[in-house]
Amino acid sequence: MTRPRTCQPRRRLATLPAFPRMSVFEPLPLGQRIPASLHAVSCSLPTMADVRGYEEKDPAVTRHLTSGYPRFVVHPFLARLARHLAERQGLADRTVWLTSSLAMADELAERLGPPATVISAPPSTLGGPEVHGVAHPPSAERAGLARTFLQNVGGFLSSRAAEDELAARGLLEAVQPEASFAGDALAEVRRQLRTAFPGAGECDVLPASCGMNAVYAAFRAAAELQASRGRTIWVQLGWLYLDTIAILRKFTGGPGQYVYLRDVFDRAALERLFAEQGGRIAGILAEVPTNPLIQTPDVPALAALARRHGALLVLDPSIAGAANVELLPHADVVVSSLTKYSASEGDLMAGVAVINPAAPDAAFLRRRIAERLEPVYPRDLSRLAAQIGQTPEVLARMHASLPHVVAFLEQHPGVKEVFWALHPASRENYRQVARAPDAVGGIVSFTLRGPLEKFYDRLRLPKGPSFGMKTTLICPFIYLAHYDLVTTPAGRAELAASGIDPELLRLSVGVEPAEEIIAALRDALA
Repeated sequence: MTRPRTCQPRRRLATLPAFPRMSVFEPLPLGQRIPASLHAVSCSLPTMADVRGYEEKDPAVTRHLTSGYPRFVVHPFLARLARHLAERQGLADRTVWLTSSLAMADELAERLGPPATVISAPPSTLGGPEVHGVAHPPSAERAGLARTFLQNVGGFLSSRAAEDELAARGLLEAVQPEASFAGDALAEVRRQLRTAFPGAGECDVLPASCGMNAVYAAFRAAAELQASRGRTIWVQLGWLYLDTIAILRKFTGGPGQYVYLRDVFDRAALERLFAEQGGRIAGILAEVPTNPLIQTPDVPALAALARRHGALLVLDPSIAGAANVELLPHADVVVSSLTKYSASEGDLMAGVAVINPAAPDAAFLRRRIAERLEPVYPRDLSRLAAQIGQTPEVLARMHASLPHVVAFLEQHPGVKEVFWALHPASRENYRQVARAPDAVGGIVSFTLRGPLEKFYDRLRLPKGPSFGMKTTLICPFIYLAHYDLVTTPAGRAELAASGIDPELLRLSVGVEPAEEIIAALRDALA
């Protein structure tokens, strides 16, 4: 359960530097890409009615969506290429899903079962890659299973791959011009990431097509290893991101093999679990901090307990950013989204799994995770390499602004609860792993004393999914991630048991002036 907020003296912050008044937050219409790129990972949902319509697939809302978060909304390039390939292969009466690789297509077809079949399209240009996917007869049930599987494990074809293929086939006039890295993109990404993971060798840093694919590959490899030792129980520590929860629920061995410990601070409960079943526990999967409550467990104690009992520890620092927390010495594997913070323009998907070279099972994990990961499409990798060097500067600006935004929210009478990396309940735990005192990431979650809809609809900030972008972004996170829970009494009870208010808002502070962000919040709270 969530710890109550303790009484704290109001923090004195340095006076904000003076900025010229400017209108940095213009209203964004429903469906507009955020940022204004064909490969944007977010889109504008300016009202709560739009959020509900998005979740309920209301045509009045969805027809305005030019794109969306790529694991949830099939990119128009993928849809167009799928239709073209279906027509060319005599499958116009089938539903076609394009996947990131042949291996992913094989896995999806196996999950769906007959009559789903793997399809492959030969390269459209000399030396180009094949395009793979799965076709099945029209079926809402199968389509839902396919979409959910590809969302959970990060298996969709890259939008840039689809764009290149459409252009090569003469279905697009040209590829969108964009800045890319001129040299060896993979080497540059690894070089930059190794500064965040000191001690990791080049072969320990394994880029993936997205953060969820890194989570999936690491979990499956670790589960395979531990199952060979008779260890099959996996522990979820705290409320995690929805697809991480889905992976644990769907890919563990059945009832009793998945254990959810709600309170990240309850070490006694964790120790009791290990005392009772330590010989059967395969591992722990935790976020540091968690999403969306931004709670940090006692990582050194967690690591010591796991090592003592032979369990593996997989940690995900996506909410704070891998550059802000030192987790690799404590974990067997660190998995993270690079879509956040590292790709701060907000126009590509990528992730990473990093092996702790000092871990006893490093050699096995390094090999099996590398085999399971979906590769980053070369153009995405080049785009990432062009952006990742900006990460320290972007984080510095976020770190300068976030405490001011938090102080405003904590002191406003219309705000009920505020969660961030230095929340009193887990401040000391976070400081144990923070790389610097001000390395707090860019995320604050909060709840209101008044109606969510009134505040959200009035707010001038960009509104949509994702975080860790240069652009400030806010969303009613639980509505977007767990709409099925928000809309049922049983679901709301489940959220309440985990200390989560369905009306919680998650704010990702960007690089705009903090005073502008605060002014927008103040106006909406008035």
